[in-house]
Amino acid sequence: MTQSVVVQVGQCGNQVGCRFWDLALREHAAVNKKGIYDEALSSFFRNVDTRGGDDSPDIYKGKIRSLKARALLIDMEEGVVNEILQGPLRDVFDSKQLITDVSGSGNNWAVGHKLYGYQYRENIVEKLRKTAEHCDCLQCFFIIHSMGGGTGSGLGTFVLNLLEDEFPEVYRFVTSVFPSGEDDVITSPYNSVLAMKELNEHADCVLPIENESLFDIVNKIHQMINSVKLGSTVKHTSVLTSNTGSAKPVQEKPFDAMNNIVANLLLNLTSSARFEGSLNMDLNEISMNLVPFPRLHYLVSSLTPLYTLADVNVPSRRLDQMFSDAFSRDHQLIQADPKHSLYLACALLVRGNVQLSDLRRNIERLKPSLHFVSWNQEGWKTGLCSVPPVGHSHSLLALANNTCVKPTFIELKDRFLKLYKKKAHIHHYLHIDGMEQSCFSEAISSLSDLIEEYNELDATKGGPRTDPSRLKIAV
Repeated sequence: MTQSVVVQVGQCGNQVGCRFWDLALREHAAVNKKGIYDEALSSFFRNVDTRGGDDSPDIYKGKIRSLKARALLIDMEEGVVNEILQGPLRDVFDSKQLITDVSGSGNNWAVGHKLYGYQYRENIVEKLRKTAEHCDCLQCFFIIHSMGGGTGSGLGTFVLNLLEDEFPEVYRFVTSVFPSGEDDVITSPYNSVLAMKELNEHADCVLPIENESLFDIVNKIHQMINSVKLGSTVKHTSVLTSNTGSAKPVQEKPFDAMNNIVANLLLNLTSSARFEGSLNMDLNEISMNLVPFPRLHYLVSSLTPLYTLADVNVPSRRLDQMFSDAFSRDHQLIQADPKHSLYLACALLVRGNVQLSDLRRNIERLKPSLHFVSWNQEGWKTGLCSVPPVGHSHSLLALANNTCVKPTFIELKDRFLKLYKKKAHIHHYLHIDGMEQSCFSEAISSLSDLIEEYNELDATKGGPRTDPSRLKIAV
């Protein structure tokens, strides 16, 4: 069994990470009734005997003593991390896994990347190495961050660079939350474009997620909860309930519900690494099969059923309907429509009691309505994990490498240029040591090149399907 380490950076990264660890523990508790530390738990948790002092060795077999998350929590403000340490998850982390400051990055990528990056470099590297030493077979780093702020975008991408330098053989999966057009951070287009350049160059896979899509999904769930027709209620064990067990409305704290959606995406993505299945999909297989060109590593994700998130008492979706949902706009975590764009490859990660024949039948059913590049018409990767999400019979995560991410990048570029043409707010960045105006021009150039690569692929859509020429063997 392999291990993965989660690096959560900034306010958004730590809030999403907190939801992930909470839901992962619930999932393992539902399966692991006897409280035995097994390989499934070892993929994201260590088992430590706290009676043996600080550096007590891990316990590999037998009863769970004290689970510690394989994680590093970084934020340049103390608020969110302190909240986690005072909450129900406080025992899952210890002080050796935390790096915090007090002043924050002021929504400035340069402060996070250039200032705090170099200031905390040694500390971050030391903690990453320590976390890696506790793994038998470290396979993957998951970075969770947002693009719009200063710490998540700046320090988050600095950590990504560090991981490539220190652990070049270990896969780097990045979950990036993109700001919406009505974002309250004026400088978010600068921060996002500067961060995009780093993601282009140093990530193996990026899962872009848009706040707008998350908000729409939460509203749909909220409507479902209030639907008289379904007569549904939120259970007290729901992932939308507070720690005290009293149900809280979705609108009261929308970020909690939105963070749950991202956490559920990560739960489904890592399910094969954590549980047994008839067709387990390794995390490195996702990058290997879904990323044909190194820079085009942005994967559009869609989840179904969405009711998992609110744990709503509604009839579970029929299996065929679930596959159809995964390719509809309503279930995408970014505002995109892959069905009318070009697929480079697609992965389906199914959880629950689903047969391989059901999977194949649905792929054959959906295939005629999807446009795949001519040289990869059979570009499907499938995974079956036997353990479903808590309270459900099955679920599906679809990951599509699709040109439909292009409009998200074009809109980001347009918002960047509106500010940059006026040189608005530039001086806040340039007074940071190591930050020059060329950083902006290089970042927008990198984004423009990425958009152009997607344009070139889109231009081949609808062209004749050509079989690749075969190798000629000299006789």
